[in-house]
Amino acid sequence: MYNKLIAIGNVGKDPEMRFTPSGKPVTSFSLATNRFSTTADGERRQETEWFNIVVWGRQAENCNQFLTKGRQVYVEGEVRTRTWDGPDGQKRSRVEVHANRVVFLGRPALTALPEEGVFEGAEETIEPEELPF
Repeated sequence: MYNKLIAIGNVGKDPEMRFTPSGKPVTSFSLATNRFSTTADGERRQETEWFNIVVWGRQAENCNQFLTKGRQVYVEGEVRTRTWDGPDGQKRSRVEVHANRVVFLGRPALTALPEEGVFEGAEETIEPEELPF
């Protein structure tokens, strides 16, 4: 089985960084991708797809420091579904992309990026109790 997503899009809002109880950084942000098509009537249409991106470790720190809303990025990762019980007792779920590679594209926002903006994270196992959310 193979689970890999590759997306190029724009950051939807400034990243948010948190820490697991063991002190490991985790950053999340939304990513918008656009697809263009033409209807049978010749009308050009744009459709936007949103992804919830989760980044761990040193890469999380870099994303939190250098990414801002609107910045274009390339993301590689695997799709995971997280489930939890809401305050009302109802089951909740959320589909996320756990990124193992993030490449900053386009012009940086007033800040130079180290190492040409490429940050790769080592594949590692995260235990459920380490999740900060």
